[in-house]
Amino acid sequence: MESNIEAVRLANDAFYQAFKKLDIQEMERLWSREDYVKCVHPGWEARLGWKEVRDSWVLIFNHTYEIKFSVDVLDVTVNGEWGWTLCVEQISTQDQGKWVTGRVIGTNLFERRAGQWLLIHHHGSPQITIEEKEPDESSNGH
Repeated sequence: MESNIEAVRLANDAFYQAFKKLDIQEMERLWSREDYVKCVHPGWEARLGWKEVRDSWVLIFNHTYEIKFSVDVLDVTVNGEWGWTLCVEQISTQDQGKWVTGRVIGTNLFERRAGQWLLIHHHGSPQITIEEKEPDESSNGH
């Protein structure tokens, strides 16, 4: 079981390396080509089936000049032929010459096919940070 967990962790690392390199050929090698694969990028509609999933990565890669990120893997689980990871992605990209940074909670689901762990689902949700502030005494209604 431990070797399967490590294998899923390595497949997850390969996914983020392909993403970081903006390399569609490398990304293609990591995904199953089945109709049941799915991908949800933060703020996007769900992409259903390999063609839509691939097209979404092509769109992202073609419109991203440079991207930097770190990934903290919170959990790796394996159950039979399925494995999944829960991650926090700290992503920075350039938008009109300025760096923009955000945090995303990512879930990646893998299926073992012919001994290889392939992605079948990626879901990224923006993590909203709430800052608590002390009440402003000047706005107490007086």
